[in-house]
Amino acid sequence: MDIRKHKNAKRLSITNVLIAVFLICCTSLLVRSAPQSQLEQILASGELRVISRNGPTTFYEGSEGLTGFEYTLLQGFAHSLGVKLVIKNDDLLNDVYPKIKSDAFDVISAGVASKFSATEHLRFAAPYMEVTQQLIFNTNQTAPQNVTDLIGKNILVLANSAQLKQFHSLQKLVPELKCTEVEGVEMTDLLDMVEQGKADYAVVDSAIYKLYRYSYPHTQLGLNLNESQPVAWAFAETQDNSLYEAAQQYLTSIRHDGTLAQITSRFFDQMVEVSTDDTVRFSQELERRLPYWEEGIKAAADEYGLDWQLVAAIGYQESHWDPKAESVTGVRGFMMLTNNTAKELGVRNREDPAQSINGGAKYIKYLQERLSDKVQGDDRLYMVLAAYNLGLGHLEDARTLTEKKGGNPNRWEDVSQYFPLLAKYQYYSTAKHGYARGWEPVTYVQNVINYQKILERHEKHAQFRMATLNTNANGVANPMQLKSTAVEKLSRNNLDNSSSLSIL
Repeated sequence: MDIRKHKNAKRLSITNVLIAVFLICCTSLLVRSAPQSQLEQILASGELRVISRNGPTTFYEGSEGLTGFEYTLLQGFAHSLGVKLVIKNDDLLNDVYPKIKSDAFDVISAGVASKFSATEHLRFAAPYMEVTQQLIFNTNQTAPQNVTDLIGKNILVLANSAQLKQFHSLQKLVPELKCTEVEGVEMTDLLDMVEQGKADYAVVDSAIYKLYRYSYPHTQLGLNLNESQPVAWAFAETQDNSLYEAAQQYLTSIRHDGTLAQITSRFFDQMVEVSTDDTVRFSQELERRLPYWEEGIKAAADEYGLDWQLVAAIGYQESHWDPKAESVTGVRGFMMLTNNTAKELGVRNREDPAQSINGGAKYIKYLQERLSDKVQGDDRLYMVLAAYNLGLGHLEDARTLTEKKGGNPNRWEDVSQYFPLLAKYQYYSTAKHGYARGWEPVTYVQNVINYQKILERHEKHAQFRMATLNTNANGVANPMQLKSTAVEKLSRNNLDNSSSLSIL
């Protein structure tokens, strides 16, 4: 009997073990068959897929690749997840929602929160920026004091936009208000129309106006048409909160540690470009700083067959001859080289003035050799300077646009007229390298050439003073040294006394 009980107990024990193993296997299978969360899928794929829109506040091609306010935020988020940012340009924002719904992309980041705020199928993370719809007017017009002052005025508003919705809200309060709906353009185009006096007023958002306020000196803020509105990343409304919560944590983190404020300041708190009116400061620095670097600049210029005064002028425009200079975009050093450019030029330390000056001169030579042989004379120099400032890619886009517009792509006078258009959606949307701050190279070229001419005049004055001191026994000035230096100067100089730049 004891033996039977023992055998039965043994069978029961084995059965229990088998049942336990079976349950463990089943549990394991159930765990393995559970679907991954959206965040887990992103981590597994190694990519964060984002829909955005190429433009001044979102993303565009800079001197070191893609950049932009929203792009920088997204890049930080992707980095925090340990994945690669994959950004897709989609100009047709009405098509964005279906793509999000079909799981083709993970996030919308195109400054369109207000456009989709009434959409129940999307939810928004914490805002990273707030915008206000603003009325901009030409300074030749009388500044409006209130909305009723706009009755009878020509007011431009983008068709199918948040600005138009806001204007319609105002019309309910003041039915006499009228506007002209403009299709197929960007807000910068509206600013341009107001700047040229082709419209009395335009409605734009505050972010765009803040970004471009220095580019349209004849425009001014009239009225804020509404309270500030949040701009935020949009996510598909699903039961899976994993990616949304990760984004919330990231945004909270960069808000608390100051990163968001730094990025915002970097893109929106612009400094006015150095203009030709700053010649007084330039002359002071010429006496104070240039003597420390003149020998090195001349050596680098001689090595690459350049005019040393041109290299010096670029150095001043870039850094004010400060070897420790650094911009908010990360370029640094005497010649303000980007990290990628410095590596290609063999510059190991951008803050080493000798390396930076030599690298800058080498880069100028490189640009000269890469530019089309069809560009000659002064035009070649001006376009090399434009490429130094904004890159060969954007320069070629500007030349292509110039040719399409009937201008001569080999003349800087023509190219400089069309370069600023690359900041407008109508033009940068079809450009190979996309959005560009196209007004910057125009100002850059003007400044560098003006600084170079000041250096020329300064050198000639110094030569004259030296010649008057270097007299013979009869008290007659000896012109030989002055003549020899002038011949050498002319043999190196890329410019004659004439210029195709009307400002010079």
